[in-house]
Amino acid sequence: MPKKPHWTRNTFGEDMGRFGVGALLPRRSVELRGVHIPHNKRTAEMHTTCMPLPSQIILPMQQHVGAACEPQVKRRAHVDVGTLVGHSDARMSADIFSPVSGTVKDVRPIHYSNGWSDTAVVIEPNGEQSTDESVVRPTITDYKSLVEAVRHSGIVGLGGAGFPTWLKMDSDLSNIDTWLVNGAECEPYLSSDYREMVEYPSTIIQAIQTCLDLSGVPRSLICIEDNKPKAIQLLREAAADDDRIDVFVLPARYPQGASRVILRNVTGRSVPRGGHLTDVGALLFNVTTMSQIGKFLEDGMPLTKRRITVMGDIVQKPRNLEVYIGTPVGEILDYCGLTDAPHKVVIGGPMMGVTQVELNSPIVRQNSGLLAFGEGAEKVPATTACIRCDACIDSCPIHLAPISIQKAFQRDDVLALNKLMADLCVECGTCSYVCPAKQPLAQSVRLARARLRAEQRKARKKG
Repeated sequence: MPKKPHWTRNTFGEDMGRFGVGALLPRRSVELRGVHIPHNKRTAEMHTTCMPLPSQIILPMQQHVGAACEPQVKRRAHVDVGTLVGHSDARMSADIFSPVSGTVKDVRPIHYSNGWSDTAVVIEPNGEQSTDESVVRPTITDYKSLVEAVRHSGIVGLGGAGFPTWLKMDSDLSNIDTWLVNGAECEPYLSSDYREMVEYPSTIIQAIQTCLDLSGVPRSLICIEDNKPKAIQLLREAAADDDRIDVFVLPARYPQGASRVILRNVTGRSVPRGGHLTDVGALLFNVTTMSQIGKFLEDGMPLTKRRITVMGDIVQKPRNLEVYIGTPVGEILDYCGLTDAPHKVVIGGPMMGVTQVELNSPIVRQNSGLLAFGEGAEKVPATTACIRCDACIDSCPIHLAPISIQKAFQRDDVLALNKLMADLCVECGTCSYVCPAKQPLAQSVRLARARLRAEQRKARKKG
């Protein structure tokens, strides 16, 4: 029996040509933009450990893209593991479940570092961890029942986007020929997805097989950067008997994991402005999202815990830590230990993460990292005048002109922002990273993107 071929940038076009989509794929390597960043993944080979129960759980009702959930429990109510505590009738939403058994202490407003407000259910654990009677293994008979089950699982995009997973699965699949699974994890410091691939390769493959079997999508590629050889090997071995699934090896280059970047570099396809990956025949799931689907199908437990990487120059015991969703950041840092007072705490990775203004903020579903830095690492070089080097333009993975967008935003020139396509920015932060003048390009483009989208919404309402 011939050895199963593995797909790489140089052979992928020929391999996929057998399945009728070769014309859409490159016969040569596509141009790779972005930047090489020291990954500093010291936790990569550290096995996941479980954090003990925290003193309280804080569950915001907005842990996903779309409509916020409404609290389904009141103060002093008893909850168990898997009890539904947040729900919305809106189509674009995702249910929220209690990760602990205990008593609802409060239902109160909370505020984020970006100025937004939300409602949160605060739970005091009782230590019993009794399971709610509603938690049962789902019965799956076809693709429709699979989508419906995932709808009630609380699973969202665990790579950071937080898009409701069931809604992405409920797309029109008639033109989908490739189900991509994103295991790139290009953010420095983070190794959460890597540990998922190393620790649960069979679960990931079983979930992919279920999705392919029931959806009719013919192929799946697990996309992994070449700096993760162990994950590549384990997943290839787990999928060895299924010719529909293989690993596509990508060069380690930031931001390789951005959806439109990975689509372009794997398939050669580009998403039209205002479009989605499904418009060009692809679905894309984060590898931990896919693994979570597999775990949910095995035991029916909704999404209540997740792994995060805890790192930083002042973290005493860096580790990959499984935490209960809603655990306060301060309790996680206390558990891992700090060698000094933190000057900056970031939820997520150093490139796209969000700085926290208080340590009582909770870890939510789409968070995959927690970083704590001391005074030395926190200092930012002074900004100087632009030297017109074009580094930001040459490195932008979406081929935008960040410095031009910044200038148009400063002039409040919405027409120029539209012409410059500021709305296509993926907010990866590459432009700021490469800028020798340390211009706040990423921040400016993010604001420009929001400004342009607001104007676009106004235009649609008037039209």
